[in-house]
Formats: sequence, C-alpha cells, structure tokens
Amino acid sequence: MSKLHTRTNVVNSLLWKLLERAGSQGVQFVVQIILARLLSPKEFGTIAILLVFTNIATVFIQGGFNAALIQKKDPDELDYSSVFYFSLLASLVLYGIIAYFSPAIGLYYQDDNLAKMLRVISLILFPGALNSVQNAYIMKNMQFRKLFLSTLSATVLSGVIGIATAYLGYGIWALIIQQIIYAFSNAILLHYTTDWHPKLMFSFRRIKSLFSYGIKVLSSSIIYTLYLDGRTLLIGKIYQPFDLAYYQRGEQMPRIIVSNIDASIQGVMLPTLAAYQEDPIRMKSILRRSIKVSAYIIFPAMVGMATTAETLVKVLLTDKWLPSVPFLQIFCITYALWPILTLNLQPMRAMGEGGLLLKTEIIKRSIGLGIILATLKYGIIAIALGAFVERVIEVIINAIPNRQLVNYTLYEQFKDVLPSIIHSVLMGVAVYLVGFMDVNIYLLLFLQVSAGMLTYLLLSIIFKHETYQYILGLIKERLPSR
Repeated sequence: MSKLHTRTNVVNSLLWKLLERAGSQGVQFVVQIILARLLSPKEFGTIAILLVFTNIATVFIQGGFNAALIQKKDPDELDYSSVFYFSLLASLVLYGIIAYFSPAIGLYYQDDNLAKMLRVISLILFPGALNSVQNAYIMKNMQFRKLFLSTLSATVLSGVIGIATAYLGYGIWALIIQQIIYAFSNAILLHYTTDWHPKLMFSFRRIKSLFSYGIKVLSSSIIYTLYLDGRTLLIGKIYQPFDLAYYQRGEQMPRIIVSNIDASIQGVMLPTLAAYQEDPIRMKSILRRSIKVSAYIIFPAMVGMATTAETLVKVLLTDKWLPSVPFLQIFCITYALWPILTLNLQPMRAMGEGGLLLKTEIIKRSIGLGIILATLKYGIIAIALGAFVERVIEVIINAIPNRQLVNYTLYEQFKDVLPSIIHSVLMGVAVYLVGFMDVNIYLLLFLQVSAGMLTYLLLSIIFKHETYQYILGLIKERLPSR
C-alpha cells in the first residue's frame, strides 16, 4: 500500500480538504450575503452572464490535463511543466477569442458595457493555467494543508476588497474586482506554498500521452459546462436580469454547502481510487463509505435549509430577495442528490474510463436539453423543477456503470442512503413545526436550526445510525489518549 494512501493519511487529507472548503466557502458565503445587501439583484444577474464565458473557457484550461496528471501513476517534472505551458497557451488563445467576440456578446444582451466588463474579468484565465497544475500536484501528493492556507487567504483578501469597493459605490465592478483578486492572489500564494514550480522544459510527446485520457475528460466537462451555463444564458436572454439573479441566488446557497463537502470528498477520493484502480473490491469499499458519509451530512443540511428557506432569506438577505425562496427550496432538494451523482463518476475517472465518462455525459445532456426546451416557455420555476427531474435521471445513469466496474448497484446505493433520508425527513417535520412559533425572526431561525440539529442527532443515537457511529469512531481515534 502506498504511504500516501494509508487510512490515516486519507482521513487527514479529507479533514484538511474539508477545512479548506469549509473555510473558503464559509467566508465566501458571508461575503456574498454582505454584497447581496449592498448591490442589486440586477448586478448579480449581469455577473452571472459574464461568468458563463469565463467558466466555459476555464474548462478548456483545467478540465482535462489536470485530471490526467492525477490519474497517471507516476507523473514527473516534465509532465507537470508540459501541461502548464500548454494550459498557459490555451488561456492566451481563449482570452483572445473572448476579447474579439465581446462586442457581439454585448450587442446580443443589449448592454454596451458588457464587452468591457467581459474583457476585464477574463483576465482570470491566466492564473487559472497555473492553478490547474498546482491543484493537480497537491491532490496527487495529498498536500491539502497547503491548499487550505492559500485558498482561505485568497478568499478573505478578495472578499474584503470586494465588500470595500461595493461600499464605495463601484456596483458590478466590485464583483469583477473580487473575482480577479481571488484568482491572482490564489495563484501567487500557491506558488510560494507548494513544492512544485514550472521548469523550462516541454514535451509534445508527454502532452500527447496525457491527451488520450485528458481529451475524454475534457470533452465531458465541456459538454456539462456548456449545458449548465447555456441554461443561464437562456434565462438571462429570455427573462430579466433580476429574474436570473433570484434563480441564481436560490441555487447558490445550497450549492455552497454541497460543493464544500462534495469537493472535499472528491478531492481526496480520486487520487485514492486511482491508487487502487486494479482492486475493484477496495474501490467499492471506498466509494460506498464516501456515499454514506456524504448522504449523512448533506441530506439533513438540505432538508433543513429547505424548511427554513423563508426565514433564512429574510434574516440573511433581507426582504428584497424573497422571490428567491421557491428556487432555494427546489434547489435544496436537487442538490441533496449531488454527492451520489458525482461520487459515482469517480471510479470511471480513476480507472481511466474516459470513453465511458464521455458516453454517459452525452446521454445525460441530451436528456437534459430536452427537459430545458420543454420547460423554458413555462417560466423560471418550471426550469428549476426540470433541473430536479434531470438530477434524478443523472443519478440513475451515473450509477449504472459501477455495477460492472466495482459491483456496486443502484439498489445497494439506495439502501445505503435510506437511513439518512428517513432521519432527514423526520428532522424536517420537526423544523417545520417549530416554524409556527410566534417569536422574533432571529430567534425563530435559531430555534429551527437548533431543533433540526438536536432531532437528527437524537435519531442517529436512538437508531444507532451506522455512519454516525463510523464518524464518532474517527473522532475518538484522533482524540489524544489519557
């Protein structure tokens, strides 16, 4: 067994990854709340449109070769440096494409300032080339403590500057400045904290060897990103910017929590599975444990947020964001399924099944596109409900290949997460009933959250929830013995 992938090191890596995600996303959550109070929904709708184009370009830079570096058993300096220079060249080409077409994009959305804003915010593509390889090196070598320090520092710095510029009246430019400061400061900090730095070496042969796997991962990522962000572009064009802002805000809150936990588990899980890619039994054990832990944490969080949605929005975002409540409730249930969906992809990635990954992505996006076209004319709520239906279908499709790869069926997965589902629903009932109390809104939110946490904990203890006992055992292991 590799020293990097012992049980102790995997648990330690997961804890550091959780801290990194929880810290950065927690700070970002607070920053977004403050910015939501200072800025208008229209400005958030505009930044959502701008980020679509940078997100798509970022996928081309980061979506394939970094995954290939992680999947490769023994990447060396030549591999890392070759991918870095290739990614840097890709960022330069993509920036030129965006800069050239930005006037046409501004004309399409009937916004004269959009072209200038798009050219400025697209500068984040250049540090993205460096970040891509740095993150691959950190994940491959399980050095998540360094990622925690750099990411949290960059998030705090960019958040403070974003809030200050918003307070000074910079409007949407405050959001653009925040994005740029984060991208560049994170790249600089990672440069000084990681062991790897680009060397003056490059090999087309190495790029070609990584390309066969990377292109399939990249293609699936491109399809997904184009599909996901295409929905944002359609909403932004057909409906008003503030409608898009309510939709995005309702999605953002559950996404922050879920992506925090899910990315932490995935970040550790992919290199760990890659180390055991020739041992399907061990891979199934790791996948099964990851899904159980994810469900145990995320299901109650999403149910709790859905049942406290109106109170939560009033307290955190003020009444001007109340139209986002139904979106928040729909997306809470939608994102509850996210970990099962994404974790089921990891065996395919770890075992180098890029073709299978691409095939499932094409099937899912074809179905999803049909759902979008069917719901688009019925309003944004219908689009959000369609996203939930699509997520259920995705879970089924992603789980099917693992029956062959690691002998982990969809039925087994459902049985593994069923206790967490039942306990979360019962907890949601308790939280909902507390919501009828006639008290101060801040006190009401506190009581609802407290009731939810206490109910879930008691249910776990009374019914001896297996995952609760597993987590408790890990905690006891890490406590110093007396």
